[in-house]
Amino acid sequence: MPISERLSRLGSGVFARNDQRKSAYASRAASRGLSPLLDLSLGSTDLQPPEAAIEAIAAQLGQPASASYCLHAATLPFRLAVADWAQRRFGVKVDPETEVLLLVGSQEGTAHLPLAVLNPGDRALLLDPCYPSHLGGLHLASAEPVLLPLDPEAGWRPDFDALSAEQWDDLKLMVLGYPHNPTATTGQQLWLDEAAERAFRHGLVLAHDNPYVDLALDGEAPALLRAPHWRDCGIEFFSFSKGWCLGGYRLAFAIGAEWLISALRQLKGVVDFNQSLALQAGAIAALEQAPNWPGQLRQEYRQRRDRMADALEAVGWPVRRPSMALYLWLELPPQARQRSWGSEDFCAALLEATGVALTPGNGFGPGGEGWLRLALVHPVAELEAGAARIGAWLATL
Repeated sequence: MPISERLSRLGSGVFARNDQRKSAYASRAASRGLSPLLDLSLGSTDLQPPEAAIEAIAAQLGQPASASYCLHAATLPFRLAVADWAQRRFGVKVDPETEVLLLVGSQEGTAHLPLAVLNPGDRALLLDPCYPSHLGGLHLASAEPVLLPLDPEAGWRPDFDALSAEQWDDLKLMVLGYPHNPTATTGQQLWLDEAAERAFRHGLVLAHDNPYVDLALDGEAPALLRAPHWRDCGIEFFSFSKGWCLGGYRLAFAIGAEWLISALRQLKGVVDFNQSLALQAGAIAALEQAPNWPGQLRQEYRQRRDRMADALEAVGWPVRRPSMALYLWLELPPQARQRSWGSEDFCAALLEATGVALTPGNGFGPGGEGWLRLALVHPVAELEAGAARIGAWLATL
């Protein structure tokens, strides 16, 4: 049966292949007495959300309105809470009526935005490597990606001078994300400021994906809301998934220029409704009653980062220690390079031999090849046990 060309461009992806391998291994492990699957491939934390959020959801669930469709007008209490949070967090006054939009996860926002602002064939600038929904959104919109390679030796800083003025004029959208997934680099406000200046000068939309804004382990995370011209051409995506450990509840929001919020809202009106009022109550409670919850997670993630890095280095795998929580971004170990393995080859062999699942870097774009992402989503003891499995296997190579 026929499928669309855009769906063909999306493909099944490395993440789907990785998921199939994990499922197959878990089935074998249960029947053959193998080491249990230790899944370090997804940024789905084991840490728990604030009780205030869960209690608010539970209290609202019994209300009849929570079972009804939720249109935009009913999200006003949530948008008011977001506006208050933005004032406290960034010192920026935003209009909850025109500059805030509830989202079904920030991934939904980044994937749908190109459909709202691009025409087929329009060009958009992406970082390489980048989060997969950034590229996937362009494919859905039949747009043309322009990749800006990030250099590890430059600290993963985007080199905006790599594009000529003519190339900048040809762009319609630029998508950034700092703190950066997958490299776990916090980034600098100066980078966002420069991006915003260029976007305004060349007449393109600047989208900033910022779900890790409160999880910088070193330094202060940058934010588009602090940059110039965001009200002219910018939109920023925030999430409850990471900082408040509510990933499965699919709660996020965008703050941005009125015309961009309006465009994305119009698109969402065709694609979906909003989350239940019960879930929104949990999000409001997280912002109002547990605003410092993300900060309480940072020490745990710092310990996990340092202990896992120490454990991997002890078995001969050099580690660049990241400045952002949740991930290690690892170069392929020497044993893999000696065998000319790519990132996906290595991950498949590692999983088969040890039961430890990592994410191949090629899933984040060409610039991710030769790298692996390890998610720090288990307690320290389990992470160190996983490092021991890895080390024993690397020794056999």
